[in-house]
Amino acid sequence: MTNPKREPDLNIARDRMVDRQIASRGVRDSRVLAAVRCIPREAFVEEGAQEFAYEDSPLLIGEGQTISQPYIVELMLEAAEIGPADRVLEVGVGSGYAAAVAAQLAAHVCGVERHASLVAQAQKRFDELGYRNISVRHADGTKGWPDGGEFDAIVVSAGGSQIPSAMKAQLKIGGRLVIPVGTEDGAQELLKLTRRSETEFDEERLGSVRFVPLVGAEKRGAVPALSDVDVAQHRRGRIHPLNA
Repeated sequence: MTNPKREPDLNIARDRMVDRQIASRGVRDSRVLAAVRCIPREAFVEEGAQEFAYEDSPLLIGEGQTISQPYIVELMLEAAEIGPADRVLEVGVGSGYAAAVAAQLAAHVCGVERHASLVAQAQKRFDELGYRNISVRHADGTKGWPDGGEFDAIVVSAGGSQIPSAMKAQLKIGGRLVIPVGTEDGAQELLKLTRRSETEFDEERLGSVRFVPLVGAEKRGAVPALSDVDVAQHRRGRIHPLNA
């Protein structure tokens, strides 16, 4: 039986999360903030963890993976500048939460995840919540979505030593790629690349982060599937990790 107090309490917690954890740290895009207010984050965590869904921390979702801290998800989606007509690729679907937020912003979202069990769980959540503009597949995320054409935005929810060529090749001219890049056990930086031509990319450095790496087929330039990142605050373009 549903607790009649639970839904209103979670709605209040969601609004508080947006105001205190996301907007106050520098995320200003009104469409991103509105999208987050629509997504029941409690539906994307493990059974029994719903009461913690709106805390300022990542949560385990199975397969040793996590649903990332709310702030970093929205920061990356804001940087991706997703428009209503855009096609978006997310590498590292995990729980499906970030893809659900992106689906509120875009025309269609394609998601890649290397853990089959997480793909099944995410698809079940999308079906139950009525998302019809998300396609998810079990595959090596370092290869992107090879048969899907080009994307307006690509968001990579983990970090590798360099950016895989597949990611750049699948980005439209004018498209945005948001990805953490760095060493497995050292400094990583969140980068935003904007494709200006077939061979030219503008690069913007958004700050320091830390993601747990995951091996893919393109090991040297591998961008792993979804992993945990802890971020304390975003000020003047810098991101400060909690656990560096």
